[in-house]
Amino acid sequence: MRFSIATAWIDPAELPAIAREADRLGYHALSISDHVVNLETLKTPYPYTADGERRWNAFDPWVDPMVAIGALGAVTERLRFFTNVYVLPMRDPFTVAKTVATASIFTGGRVSLGVGMGWCEDEFDLIGQPFRRRGARADEMLDLLATLWQGGWVEHHGEFYDVPRLEMTPPPPAPVPILVGGMSDAALRRAARHDGWISDLISTAEAATHAARLDALRADAGRTGDFDVIVSLSDAVTADQFRRAEEVGVTDVLTMPWVYHGGFDLPLDQKLDGMRRFADEVVGPLAD
Repeated sequence: MRFSIATAWIDPAELPAIAREADRLGYHALSISDHVVNLETLKTPYPYTADGERRWNAFDPWVDPMVAIGALGAVTERLRFFTNVYVLPMRDPFTVAKTVATASIFTGGRVSLGVGMGWCEDEFDLIGQPFRRRGARADEMLDLLATLWQGGWVEHHGEFYDVPRLEMTPPPPAPVPILVGGMSDAALRRAARHDGWISDLISTAEAATHAARLDALRADAGRTGDFDVIVSLSDAVTADQFRRAEEVGVTDVLTMPWVYHGGFDLPLDQKLDGMRRFADEVVGPLAD
């Protein structure tokens, strides 16, 4: 089992030190979350809380994911990076292809693109991308990204994008795995067609159910090979509890390790200490 560190709403000034220590301690990856703006009032309820209120506060930081990944790649050697999740249909595919390829180049191919379809219609409206049919458009975007990343002369002719013969250089130095976040059946189906799935906060029992569903969807789609099931667990603290999650199909755990040793809002030195303690107690034993 592998362990990755979530960095949502963390002071950006702390990220290089967290990344360096994660790299040294043997964590697998670091995730970067994504919103462009945080509107004061919304007509769209947040889908992952019972009351529709957002989980974050006004003025909590949201860094640009690809800029952050490029910077953090410069202070690490083997740590991977992924977005959790990048709101793909809120952008144009050409800018996405260029920024992800560039981040991949400056990290030596250590980037995975975790995508979501987005929930905030207000943000789409502000940025000027259509909210309606965003799932179908994102599916075509993923096809187009793969084409643009091939290198050489390419073209694409689809429902949403008609692209003449062109080249986008340089391409990523390694394949960019596509991870899909979300709890809906549509999200699971989309994930099964790609390289992995990212959950919201769920229990081990729920993770087992979703992992089995993904296995079935991948079999139906004729998909074989490695597939990441990246889960944030609400009921695992000890190595034995995480091992149980691995037994039911979880390949990766996404967490803030310092939470187990003091809480969310800690100064940097206590965050780093929590990372070390969690690595000793859980990451190391499960890597053996």
